[in-house]
Amino acid sequence: MARKTDLLQGTLDMLVLRVLSRGELHGWGITEKLEQLSKSALQVDEGSLYPSLYRMEEKGWIEADWQMTENNRRAKYYTLTRAGRKQLETELEEWDRMTAIIAQVMHPA
Repeated sequence: MARKTDLLQGTLDMLVLRVLSRGELHGWGITEKLEQLSKSALQVDEGSLYPSLYRMEEKGWIEADWQMTENNRRAKYYTLTRAGRKQLETELEEWDRMTAIIAQVMHPA
């Protein structure tokens, strides 16, 4: 059974950008995809997700469009913008750099 894990501060935007790089989703779909990809280790609540989505929309990293869901409800669907793809690349490079540094400290040669 997967253990629930708290997100590291500053990683939610990166994870959402990564999920949206695979295609548009509404908020609930984003949380489901994060849970699925993490094998249920990550669960993001609405109180964290929606402020992150609004912040990224303001920065121009994502766009939102109202559409009907598969359950016939109106929901905002989010898509990655060109600026969002560039930001994701930047975040991935920084993540790889930082995790390599942490690994050097935690597992010195």
